[in-house]
Amino acid sequence: MQIQKVTDASFRAYGKVLEGYDFGRLLKEMEHTPLPADDVIYVPSVEELETLPVAEELKNRGFGGLPIEIGYCNGNNKKLNALEYHRSSEINVAVTDAILLIGKQQDVEPDYTYDTSKVEAFLVPAGTAIEVYATTLHYAPCTVGDKEGFRVVVVLPKDTNTDLTFPVGKDGEDRLITAKNKWLIAHEEAKIEGAFNGLKGENITL
Repeated sequence: MQIQKVTDASFRAYGKVLEGYDFGRLLKEMEHTPLPADDVIYVPSVEELETLPVAEELKNRGFGGLPIEIGYCNGNNKKLNALEYHRSSEINVAVTDAILLIGKQQDVEPDYTYDTSKVEAFLVPAGTAIEVYATTLHYAPCTVGDKEGFRVVVVLPKDTNTDLTFPVGKDGEDRLITAKNKWLIAHEEAKIEGAFNGLKGENITL
């Protein structure tokens, strides 16, 4: 699979590189977060990150003043496994180099299946911040080459990806809701409990 860069024109359909933020303290604070050797950990909200000065700037400039959460996704991963989307953009700040496997929500079929041959790969270099549009399918980042793993900051509207507090339907798009503001389409090989297995084709491995 060709690995493109988020600075390439082809990324514009999925998101954009963010400029003008000072992420120095955020990147430094992330050095203390765990880095699993053979797994991926996602934490939606981390107080130490949310009290940094840049958090207010991300809230106002990045989300127009809406309450936000700042967490992280760290670990080692080489597979696609699933794709998710939100009703909002997501901001990622790459602490290390990372690769995103992404697609377009517009390519999801009426029965909520998706052909993985349409997935594209993009390198997010360390220190780079990107906005990932709401219509961009994404999931856990992938490790670059033989590096020890990845650390990526994840900024979203508050309570996104937290436990559901309401009943969800069993038909149509409702089947994809697995957490607040999270719609997930999984690959059957990933064996994600309770997920809708709608990814068709190869479970892409880098």
